[in-house]
Amino acid sequence: MSPHDHRPLLGSDQQHNPFGVSPSQLTDLVDPKSPELLKKLGGTQAVLKKLRVDPKSGLSSDEGVESSSDKAFSDRQSVFGRNILPETISKSFLQLLWAAYNDKTLILLTIASLVSLAIGIWEDYSPNHPEDEPRVGWVEGTAILVAVLAVVLTNAINDYQKERQFKKLNAKKEDRVVKVIRDGKELQISVYDLNVGDILMLEPGDIIPADGLYLGGHNLACDESSATGESDTMKKLTDDQGDCFILSGSKVLEGVGKMVAIAVGEQSYFGKTMMAMRGTEAEGTPLQMKLDTLAEQIAKLGFAAAIIMLFALVIKYFIVAAMQPHFPPGQEIAAAMISIIIQAITIIVVAVPEGLPMAVTMALAFATTQMLKDNNLVRVLAACETMGNATAICSDKTGTLTQNKMTVAEGTLAEEAFDKPEHVKGWAGRVDSSVVQLLTESIAVNSTAFEGKDENNRVDFVGSKTECALLGFSKILGSDYDAIRHETNVAKVYPFASKRKTMTTIMKIQENSATSHNQKEYRMYTKGASEIVLESCTSFLTSDGHVKKLDKETNVKVGGLISAYADKALRTIALAYRDLSSSKYEDMSDDEPTLKDLVLIGIVGIMDPLRPGVVESVAAFREAGVFVRMITGDNINTAKAIARNAGILTKGGIALTGPEFREMSVEEQRKVIPRLQVLARSSPTDKTVVVTRLQEQDQVVGMTGDGTNDGPALKLADVGFSMGIAGTEVAKEASDIILMDDNFNSILKALLWGRAVNDGVRKFLTFQLTVNIAAVVLSFISAIGSDNSESILSAVQLLWVNLIMDTLAALALATEPPTQDLLQRKPISKYAHLINFRMGKMIIGQAIFQIAVNLVIMYLGLAIFHLDNDAQGQATLRTMVFNVFVFLQVFNEINCRRIDNTLNVFKDIFNNWIFLAIQVLVILGQFLIVTFGGIAFKTVPLTPIQWLVTVAIGSLSLPVGTIIRLLPDCGGERKFSEEAKPLATYSRMSWEGAIGDVRKELRLYSFLRRSRNRPVRSTSKDSHRSMASSAPNYGATRSMHSQPRESENSGTTSQEPQNNLHGNRFAALVQNAQKFKQAAENGEA
Repeated sequence: MSPHDHRPLLGSDQQHNPFGVSPSQLTDLVDPKSPELLKKLGGTQAVLKKLRVDPKSGLSSDEGVESSSDKAFSDRQSVFGRNILPETISKSFLQLLWAAYNDKTLILLTIASLVSLAIGIWEDYSPNHPEDEPRVGWVEGTAILVAVLAVVLTNAINDYQKERQFKKLNAKKEDRVVKVIRDGKELQISVYDLNVGDILMLEPGDIIPADGLYLGGHNLACDESSATGESDTMKKLTDDQGDCFILSGSKVLEGVGKMVAIAVGEQSYFGKTMMAMRGTEAEGTPLQMKLDTLAEQIAKLGFAAAIIMLFALVIKYFIVAAMQPHFPPGQEIAAAMISIIIQAITIIVVAVPEGLPMAVTMALAFATTQMLKDNNLVRVLAACETMGNATAICSDKTGTLTQNKMTVAEGTLAEEAFDKPEHVKGWAGRVDSSVVQLLTESIAVNSTAFEGKDENNRVDFVGSKTECALLGFSKILGSDYDAIRHETNVAKVYPFASKRKTMTTIMKIQENSATSHNQKEYRMYTKGASEIVLESCTSFLTSDGHVKKLDKETNVKVGGLISAYADKALRTIALAYRDLSSSKYEDMSDDEPTLKDLVLIGIVGIMDPLRPGVVESVAAFREAGVFVRMITGDNINTAKAIARNAGILTKGGIALTGPEFREMSVEEQRKVIPRLQVLARSSPTDKTVVVTRLQEQDQVVGMTGDGTNDGPALKLADVGFSMGIAGTEVAKEASDIILMDDNFNSILKALLWGRAVNDGVRKFLTFQLTVNIAAVVLSFISAIGSDNSESILSAVQLLWVNLIMDTLAALALATEPPTQDLLQRKPISKYAHLINFRMGKMIIGQAIFQIAVNLVIMYLGLAIFHLDNDAQGQATLRTMVFNVFVFLQVFNEINCRRIDNTLNVFKDIFNNWIFLAIQVLVILGQFLIVTFGGIAFKTVPLTPIQWLVTVAIGSLSLPVGTIIRLLPDCGGERKFSEEAKPLATYSRMSWEGAIGDVRKELRLYSFLRRSRNRPVRSTSKDSHRSMASSAPNYGATRSMHSQPRESENSGTTSQEPQNNLHGNRFAALVQNAQKFKQAAENGEA
């Protein structure tokens, strides 16, 4: 085919496909793994033929090249694609600006500002404008426009910076090399140059760059936990023996092998998951929706107030005009009507809370900046406030709650035990040094794991997770595994095989080898499944380095130890050795080791430990009313044990497997989801279903995870958390917040900051709406009462008040740092109004007080302050009204620091230096305006006494706030409760779990009594009588009366029940029930 021919797009008509298999057929093989489909295609060898590749020589480097202008592999790439994902199309800064502006409140403010600007300019240049006043009518509208622009710019810049930080976080080595076979030789090529049909060479530590089929090798095992959530190592075999499917994004843990690439780029498992994370627009967050609703309500109220004022002023004008001797001419009436309309529109502008978007923006910008210091990179700004009211956290286990690093957690070696990794060195001090040498040599020699760099370029152990755990254990003991290996002469190795579940290594004893009690020429080290190794042991190692015979009693003890570790979800590994003579060594087979007469060194329990702080975090979430669930791909027993250790699985909670959950109907899932605490063996679909079922019941869901399989659920959840260190690129792409330190405890900080953001917005609302109501009512009353329909506060004075209300107050109240008190309350429902009962009570109470104080000063101030009723006196009074109004806001701002019923409004005030600095700035600005404002602000300097009086009146906001808090709510708090209704409470689950246990025991008692009567043959009549007498006996009282007869029937004396009769009957019955519990369960079966 000529290179100039028109090439079809990926996935186009199959008649242009020169290969015998389509890309969709190959991708269907691995998603999900389908041995049946592979069989239909004819198996791995048939796929190789269809892909036109020889597994021994690989692809030809010049495939498809007929001339110098031809490109190699062009046909192959046109059908199957390249191993490159298309770049994410990021929004331009203009698009981010438009997205930030697309907000109802901002659009409403823009309209109000334009109207205000037009009216202001008209007033400035109208014939009625006073000559002694500056033309500043345009300032108000311009100020609102500037505020809108500031909000839009801040949001857009924040989004732009967060996107850059995310790209920087994800900037790994984009290009890396992989080993392939081409032209019969091993080559290293760029991962981008990998094609479908390439034969890849796999080694421990490799990250699989494409989906493939296993062709052959030795003991190849992969970790697919990041893709499937399954933490168990997946052994790879040829298609006729087992699992031959290798997933892209998985990691080679041990062994070596070859695979043929069958899907690359967008078509691969990893690529499809990455692409699924793109192009989804985020829905509005609860706070955004509430702000939109509030903006609409305020606009309606402002419009209603403007209409009322319009009608009131029009009626007043015509009544006054009718009472005059001469009715005014039409031109004068028209001018008056325009002035009245302007006053009415001004009311709408005053009513609009123009500082609200600014407060939200500042709160989010401040929170996200501080959260980065707490190791939370917020990718989506709105996720911060959404997290504040999360009601459920769905967490992955591996790598999130746990460290995704198998560790020796407990062990009993040479008769001495340790129960924590920290106590290992203490164990070494209690045993002979020869025991420690023997143990460390056993671990180092009988292992294929090694220390190297992982995918994040960190030094760590690479290989089987079990062997890595043992090497880590020996490292704690101060052993250098590498030095031991170099000094050891290994004679034979029997790699781990699933059939025998052991690994054995035979070494030749040298001078520097560990000493043993019965040392000979060779030593065989064996490790593996505890039960199997124990069967081959005939003696055991003691703490002083001697060997004792493994008698029946000791064997039972060791068996009990294995069971005890298994109950804790520990993977038990037995370590043993045997000294061999040269003749015994010569008798050893090369294929299978002869496992007999082994000396047991001991048993270790391995597990993936919890991250530090997880238990405390789960307890704190519970205190905060957040229900934590664990969703994992691990088996049910391990999941339950980890969940219990973390405090997630509690009494009354439910633990299910993914298949059990999938078999349920939608209605059954909805019923079980409130109590579901653990979901094991889950698939990615199960995680999304759980999130969906929770969201259907109005829960705000946070999802944490680090694997590729967590991507869809992270995207679907209200807030998705991914791990910055261990997380895959898919998880990071899908998440809203990235935990930079991978610490589950960091989610608590996100919850705290989220609640602080919500509280900051509410504090600002309480403050601003109080001022808005007071300003609107004062403007309304003063305009109605004055002869020229003018407000008591001038336009420039209102501009300063608005500046205090908007930018400065937003900065002061919205930047309050979080406190631990925020965890002592329950989440707020996403349907709760932004203004709760306590806020409403404070807003109305303070507004009434401020209106009353200002009206009293307006109409009685001359007499109260002993001012002359002249121009100077009126100017002083207006200045004092202005000063009182401002200081009422200054002290009310302190009052608004607490929106709960806490009386101490000064609590933690020195922790927020921004608030204190702004208060000082406002007071200083007010002093300068009053003293030097002159003509512009219509003020005159005040005397020290007048300053003292006006500040004292303003400070009354604080005691009035205390009185309002102390007022009884008359049931309003309960009636208008804003707490999110929990699907299930821990206390209720615990009680119901206990009641369920009692019911189970009572059913067991009843069954036991009936089963003990069964062997007695009787007539139908006797049987009927027996059933009648036993039917009501579910309690302890009746059963005790019939106990002597039952004892007789069972061949026991009647003295024993008589003794029980005088004791604790219920306790006796429980003891009896537990004694026969197993027999009862067998009988029911």
